[in-house]
Amino acid sequence: MSEQKYKRIFGIVLDSVGTGEAPDAANYGDEGSDTLGHVGEAYKGKLEIPNLQKLGLVNLRDKEIMGVAAVEQPLGYYGKMKEISAGKDSMDGHWEMMGLPVMKPLSTFPNGFPDSIVKQLEDFSGRKVIGNRPESGTKIIAELGEQQMQTGDLIVYTSGDSVLQIAAHEDIIPLEELYRICEFARSIVNGPEYTVGRVIARPYVGPDKDHFVRTANRHDFTLKPTGKTDLDYLVENGVHTVGIGKINDIFSGQGIEEGYHNESNMDGMDHLDHVMAEDFTGFCFMNLVDFDAMYGHRRNPIGFGQALMDFDQRLAKVLANLKDDDLLLITADHGNDPGFKGSDHTREMVPLLAYSPSMTESGSLGLRSTFADFGQTVLANFNVAGNDEGQSFLADLK
Repeated sequence: MSEQKYKRIFGIVLDSVGTGEAPDAANYGDEGSDTLGHVGEAYKGKLEIPNLQKLGLVNLRDKEIMGVAAVEQPLGYYGKMKEISAGKDSMDGHWEMMGLPVMKPLSTFPNGFPDSIVKQLEDFSGRKVIGNRPESGTKIIAELGEQQMQTGDLIVYTSGDSVLQIAAHEDIIPLEELYRICEFARSIVNGPEYTVGRVIARPYVGPDKDHFVRTANRHDFTLKPTGKTDLDYLVENGVHTVGIGKINDIFSGQGIEEGYHNESNMDGMDHLDHVMAEDFTGFCFMNLVDFDAMYGHRRNPIGFGQALMDFDQRLAKVLANLKDDDLLLITADHGNDPGFKGSDHTREMVPLLAYSPSMTESGSLGLRSTFADFGQTVLANFNVAGNDEGQSFLADLK
């Protein structure tokens, strides 16, 4: 066994911050997608992300982000990762990062859910299902929210990903009831006929369609990992694991010893500051979802860019608080290009940034052939054997 290189690893997933079409983007109808590139274009030279820039975010690209140039000497190491999983959802991306690629496509519902699923939901809940089509959450709530308030129906919808989403006004269907309905929905889409990645409770509030707001009481009921993940191997070998944001939901709590729910990106950064102040040896894994949920799906490049700049400002504190034996890894789980057609995730490569104050060199990590290289690097650092998915880049960090 080699000597442990870093005492703590902090992995930040910028949900949906892709960096250009993946080699197989054509298979998903995503040719030309480029989340970072199109956000930069929307800002016309005014996107200010100095901390991500000096970490090498632009160096890893084939072309600059409009107005943001590559730096001559990045702080650490930079590269890109491509996905081998059969989908482009958050679950696929995170599972693959943790050594469990999803090789069989999950069920999607481009024409809405079949009668068999709808009837079971209606029979269990005693409520009628309305909607039942692929749609933006904010759009379908604006359209059907007032009807839902009057009738107590369930707004059921999906997207291009493997998701079953149920929206309800918090004053009409209490959260406890909505969660119970979603738990039932989870139980009927675990295969073999239909296997859905995530069932999502989407509560909202507000008096009318002009003022509806989805709340932070969203809850994801995710398909349980179909095998061991790197998080499981870490815990089994005495390495402390912390999950911030959607991480606990994505892995159904498996392999997570300490968890924090995020109200927002900034709330997530507050949690990260708190965890960084603790004295522990282990791996902290965080997802920041606002890029995706608030701006990517809504095709809002200006809001997306502002969220990036807000994160970049908070990143300055993270960099200042890193210790010599800490390692920071920043990546994403897929793309969600706000300058692209439709409203779904986009099949893109994702950034890979690695930095520790103890580094004496910097350079390129190249194009990694799978997201699993991320988790394999974490395992290698803590001298933990996993399932051999991916190749560690730990030895390249000097």
